[in-house]
Amino acid sequence: MGKPIEGIITAVVTPFDEDEKVDEGGFRRIINYLIDSGVNGLFPVGSQGEFFALTNEEKRRLIDVAVEEARGRVFVMPNTGAITTRESIELSQYAEKAGADCVSIITPFFISPNQDELYEHFKAICQSVKIPVLCYNNPGRTGGVALTTATLARLAEELPNFAGIKDSSGDLTQVAEMIRLCPSDFKVIMGRDTLIYGALMYGAAGAIAATGNVAPKLIVGIYRAFKDGNYDKAKAYQRKLAPLRIAFSLGSFPVVVKEALTMMGLPAGRCRRPIQPLSEEKRAQLRGILVKMGIIPK
Repeated sequence: MGKPIEGIITAVVTPFDEDEKVDEGGFRRIINYLIDSGVNGLFPVGSQGEFFALTNEEKRRLIDVAVEEARGRVFVMPNTGAITTRESIELSQYAEKAGADCVSIITPFFISPNQDELYEHFKAICQSVKIPVLCYNNPGRTGGVALTTATLARLAEELPNFAGIKDSSGDLTQVAEMIRLCPSDFKVIMGRDTLIYGALMYGAAGAIAATGNVAPKLIVGIYRAFKDGNYDKAKAYQRKLAPLRIAFSLGSFPVVVKEALTMMGLPAGRCRRPIQPLSEEKRAQLRGILVKMGIIPK
């Protein structure tokens, strides 16, 4: 792979119109806005991208568009995870043929596979493609299903293209253990926006951030300041970001980021139902946060 898997990677929203159809033009516009803002990579068809609400055909088209629109300027790492190994392999192979630089595989959800089953699941996916494969731990949204550090280290040692993990557990101790136990070239990527600075201090390779849709320059600022050794500046940027991530509680995931983008004049659109738009009261609270952060004018 030409570009290293590191830095700030945005979990790109999937824009929908009022009829809940994918807005391909809006998706292209948001991709270019993110690249122009300095992000290192794109993470389409992920949790913030409402992968759970997309058909396989829509996922494939969004992967195609992301690769096409990125034009090699940043790396593209779609989520190609699914409940079954078979479906994960099929989507991963499609992403590889489409030109994705790497893939991220969320652990199966609804079912509760044990660690041996998860090992075999990720092993089969890695053996089905040549591009790097990263796993995606998000136990809060997968019924607690996640790779343990022991299973992670085993996969990293045995499979050359098992390249890293996006960890959204929010457990910084676990992230530190992943970094300690896995090979030095294994990429541990923070998936909790409020812990980017802390994870970088432990040795994480970067972050995949949903708030990166709304405040990409701020999050890029955390990473760049850290890499420059300006830790006070990086920490200040992290503190400035916190209210936006905490604002996720204003509505059902993933509506808050989409509402914020709409306030910024970007074509995020609505979420697919059953997720509903914010109430006027909650929207006013979100607007106040964006104004205070300097993201939109008063």
